[in-house]
Parts: sequence; C-alpha cells; structure tokens
Amino acid sequence: MLGVLAFSFTVPFTRAAVGGLSPLFIGSGRAVIAAALAIAALALTRQRFPNGVQWIRLAVVAGGIVIGFPLLTSFALTTAPASHGAVVIALLPAATAVMAVIRGKERPRISFWVLAAVGTVVAIGFAALQGGGLAHLTSSDLLLFAAVLAAAIGYAEGGLLARELGAWQTVSWALAIASPLMLGLTITAVAQQPPNGTPIEWAAFAYLAVVSMFFGFFAWYRGLAIGPMARVSQVQLTQPVLSILWAALLLHEQLTWATILGGIAVILCAGVAVRVRLTRRTPTSH
Repeated sequence: MLGVLAFSFTVPFTRAAVGGLSPLFIGSGRAVIAAALAIAALALTRQRFPNGVQWIRLAVVAGGIVIGFPLLTSFALTTAPASHGAVVIALLPAATAVMAVIRGKERPRISFWVLAAVGTVVAIGFAALQGGGLAHLTSSDLLLFAAVLAAAIGYAEGGLLARELGAWQTVSWALAIASPLMLGLTITAVAQQPPNGTPIEWAAFAYLAVVSMFFGFFAWYRGLAIGPMARVSQVQLTQPVLSILWAALLLHEQLTWATILGGIAVILCAGVAVRVRLTRRTPTSH
C-alpha cells in the first residue's frame, strides 16, 4: 500500500508536468535523475554485481518500468485528463497477476480470478464514471494500454528479481542499465524543446523522478517479493481511486458522490482479493 500510495500521484503529477515540459523530457529526464540516485546508492553500499542471466532479466525490468511506462504515459497524458488515464491503468493489477502466472510458479484459484475480474470491472467502471468513459478509443488510450502491458511485465520480473537481489537493488540496477539511453533521450528532448516549466510543473517533475521512479519501488518490489505476486498486485486496485482523488484536489477535476461510492467499492474488492489463498506449483523432481 505504501508503494501504491507513492504511485497514485504519478498520473496527476504527469498531467501537471506536461503543461510546460515536453513528454519526452518528462519520461526520460525523470529516469536520468532516478538513475543518478540509484548509481550513488549502489556505489556507496558496494552492492555485488548481478550475474549474466540477471542482467538480461534486469533489462526486461528496465524496458517495462524505466523506459516503457514513463514514456508512454507521458505522451498519453498530453491530451488525456488524469482521471481518464486512471481508467486504463485500472487494468494493471489484473495484468500483473497474469504476468505473475506466466513468469512465476503461482497458480491462483478460480475464486481469485473471479474476484480479480470483479475488482477490475469495478475499478474501470469507477474510473470511467469519473473520467468520461471509454466510448471512443483514442491514440492516448492505445498508449496507456501499452503502458499497462509494459508495467505488468516490469512488475512481475522485478518482483522475482527482488527475491534474489533485494527490492531497492533491483530497481537501482534497472535504472543504471537504462541510463545511457534515457540520458540520450533527455539531451534530444532539451535540444528539441528547452524545458520552460513553472515552479509547480518542476515540482511535479521532481516527484516523478525521485518518488515515482525510485523510492516508490523500494516498497512496491519488497511487497511483490514477499508475495504471492498475483495476490499482492490486487492492492493496486486502489490506485485509480487515489489518483482520481488527487486529480480532483490538485487539478480541480470533477469529483462526485457516485465517484466516492465507487471508490469504496473498489477498495472493498481489493481487500477481498488480497485475502484469497493461492497455491504454488512445486517443481517436478527428476
């Protein structure tokens, strides 16, 4: 929940930042700042280097959470309101559960999938009620769908790696791997459109870099590592509720009683889903 709380500000703060900063700069620049913090932390604590296979898996994590999700959401939220972005991102818990099954050894019971599906439908319905629905798919929606897929892959693989390398170490190594590419994209973004944001826009960008891109993953990957990932991921059903609340408070987007009641329903669904017992597949002996 601590990780979800940190991430719940990501969509509204990205929406605030794109008012004066380019989406390419936001998506790449935040990763560069987070990578600087990560490399310093790894060096100061003298962390051991990952092995050969772990480097490949870290590249997958980097592609999902460092490159894919930040860039895709930044471009999507140049036109989509924050509350609408929460509609599609409400799919993320279910997508993460699916990736946990594909990538890990978790085998949720049918009751879990039923509850996860109900929670996803309620979350999407709640966010759609607030954000104007998904009656007309736009390019922003497609970017958000791609962002959900990228994040789900990064969450599942990162959760597995966190059991081997540690939670903050996993995100730190992923940031370090992606830093050359993201630095190049940041330089390109500055050359194309020099940043000229207001203090509020820069403050939003700073949060995205320091918390959404770095410190938030300390708690999130630790929670996924404790697992089971499929069940823990359902806590994120509460993220669209929180995101829309912050969008109403900070960006003055509309908030109604129906939205409040829908948010309570989403939280209840998440609470039930995380209490469903999962079974683990045991390796076959040879």
